[in-house]
Amino acid sequence: ALGAFPGAFPALYVATVQAAERTGDLPEALSRYLAYAAQLEAVRRKLVAASLYPALLLIVGGLVALFLLGYVVPRFSHIYEDLGRDLPLLSRLLIGWGRLLEAHGMAAVAALATGVAFLLHLFSRPGVRRRLGDWLWRHPWLGERLRIWQLARLYRTLGMLLAGGIPLVTALGMVEGLLAPALRARLAAATQAIREGQPLSAAFHAHGLTTPVALRLLRVGEKGGHMGEMLERIAAFHDEELGRTLEWGARLVEPLLMALMGGVIGLIVVLLYLPIFELAGSVS
Repeated sequence: ALGAFPGAFPALYVATVQAAERTGDLPEALSRYLAYAAQLEAVRRKLVAASLYPALLLIVGGLVALFLLGYVVPRFSHIYEDLGRDLPLLSRLLIGWGRLLEAHGMAAVAALATGVAFLLHLFSRPGVRRRLGDWLWRHPWLGERLRIWQLARLYRTLGMLLAGGIPLVTALGMVEGLLAPALRARLAAATQAIREGQPLSAAFHAHGLTTPVALRLLRVGEKGGHMGEMLERIAAFHDEELGRTLEWGARLVEPLLMALMGGVIGLIVVLLYLPIFELAGSVS
């Protein structure tokens, strides 16, 4: 009945209920899925919280810069025309931009709106997003963070399915769609190795689906027979590691963005007032 409405019930939820119907522990299975969903939501909240303030800085700083370039600079251009003095090169370029914007204001607004719409359309295309994702995965630092995040998601989902009574090979086939394309081929190769009789830890390690900590904990889980619980513990460990990385990155990015926005706005203001400073110096 749940499987008839895939838009309302995720495939993992349906599979959890299906496995619980075989074992008769439906309340416990539902509790496990709720805990799984809550953990994923906590990770999502961390990502949103870490990116909210930098995005706000970029938006506010960009709006202030646009206000200065689109409203203040054209007004100053009239003042310097009346002075009739030689202006510094950068100030002349800025004032020239102000005159151009004043003469063709509607065309500039239309060009800006067209550029924003083009960028939104460009990043909505699957091919562009795929190439951007490939670049992120090839980045030495970002690629490793993305891999750990994907592995944490893999371990948590796989642990929930195993704890619900779903066989290992079946569970591996169910979680394949959760991974990025860069890791799906590795998971398929590891699944084939498990079918051929290799342990989970050896197959995952051979195909780059472990970290040093995860490998040791997987071996412990295989010896103790509590693989589902151990997989969830591995996921929790990596989530904490990613949380610390996000916190450190946010503390580093926020002051850098503030310095960048302040520098851009300050440069515009200084270029606007530089001729006035030179005029005051010559008069004195």
